[in-house]
Amino acid sequence: MRPLQISAETAQKLAKSLHVPLEQIMHMPQHILLAKLAELEKEKDKEQQD
Repeated sequence: MRPLQISAETAQKLAKSLHVPLEQIMHMPQHILLAKLAELEKEKDKEQQD
């Protein structure tokens, strides 16, 4: 499996927002990363509605 094709800056931002190590972001399968991002967005939407 190849590392994600994202910039270092993007990987750092994702690692910070998802609270996971940078190395884990770079080697995370794309479909799992997208699922985690969708989860994060749902949480943000829920917080904004409250």
